[in-house]
Amino acid sequence: MPRHLTAVLAIAALLGSAATVHAQVSDDVVKIGVLDDMSGPYADIQGPGDVVATKMAVEDFGGKVNGKPIEVVSADVQLKADVGGAIARRWYDTEKVDAIFGLGTSAVALAVQAIAQEKNKVSIATSVGSTALTGKSCSPNGIHWVYDTYALAKGTATAMMKQGGADSWFFVTADYAFGHSLEQDTANIVKRNGGKVFGSVRAPVNSADFSSFMLQAQSSKAQVIGLAVAGADTINSIKTAADFGLIAGGQKMAGLLVLITDIHALGLKTAQGLMFTEAYYWDQNDETRAFAKRFAERHGGKPPTMFQAGIYSAVTHYLKAIKAAGSDEAKTVIAEMKKIPVNDFMTKNGSIRDDGRMMRDMYLLQAKKPSESKGEWDLMKVVATIPAEDAFRPLSESECPLIKK
Repeated sequence: MPRHLTAVLAIAALLGSAATVHAQVSDDVVKIGVLDDMSGPYADIQGPGDVVATKMAVEDFGGKVNGKPIEVVSADVQLKADVGGAIARRWYDTEKVDAIFGLGTSAVALAVQAIAQEKNKVSIATSVGSTALTGKSCSPNGIHWVYDTYALAKGTATAMMKQGGADSWFFVTADYAFGHSLEQDTANIVKRNGGKVFGSVRAPVNSADFSSFMLQAQSSKAQVIGLAVAGADTINSIKTAADFGLIAGGQKMAGLLVLITDIHALGLKTAQGLMFTEAYYWDQNDETRAFAKRFAERHGGKPPTMFQAGIYSAVTHYLKAIKAAGSDEAKTVIAEMKKIPVNDFMTKNGSIRDDGRMMRDMYLLQAKKPSESKGEWDLMKVVATIPAEDAFRPLSESECPLIKK
């Protein structure tokens, strides 16, 4: 074969190869879906703020990845697994969404993660807590990003029991997968530390009246009332406990999922001293403050919750993985996400385990006294840092079928 023809064919092969790599972004667009509670009891801690944070992540990435545009769509899950599942199927099948973030509630997240595996798409849970996502229901297509109920339970229950006067517990529990998981994980840690569980009561999500639940908690005579609830239900339960004199009577409140918006709504006079575990607080350092300032400018002056900071982190890491892999094919991207360390304003030296659990440090926080606060959102202080390996369930105890024993 003539030398010049060989050179022409080689160049053509290289161009063809480059075109193939460039074309590995499906449908010539990377489409991200934010599926959250946009109008219910959790809207303030995830929902619209998650959309703001996702759009910030896309803009900060440059709006494109590997030369292809990035689009963001969002929907209200209405706290219903069937609604979330239907939206996920439509997004994956018809609207060509590549990855869904947020996921609203644990029941929705479990449903969507299963659908993502069926469709070979990506599902990244940032606003939900059930350990089943990386346990029995783990998936090669799913990642659990911000926190889980094991980490919340271990951080808060262990700290309270070390302080003393917290040997007996009664739970007020949200009656769905997240609440059940949080109660069970906390109860196990209480018992492991020599404590007792006196009982529990199940509260429907978005309960208008917590009076009967708090009366049962009060009559239990337990030293600690564990609140395995979230969002508006956390606020209402703590307010009701104060109104009924549980705190004045000597019983302690363990907020098992408390966010900065909850403390703000309660006010420090009511919330002071409350201890809880989180993955992020806006006033930790210069990086967290800088992100919070930018976020607040776009979200009515409110700093981000750990969910809203977390979805920015997760979306950014997802886009980095697409860029590095040269593809948005689900399993290829997930593999790349597990390969690349997680380093951003929120997480340092994070990593993603084979079961899909993102490993990061957690923080034990405490609501300040009114006299300690220097501003509207100066509400908490970091009491302790909990290393990732201490915060999350050990891989050796995992029930995930992807893990080789």
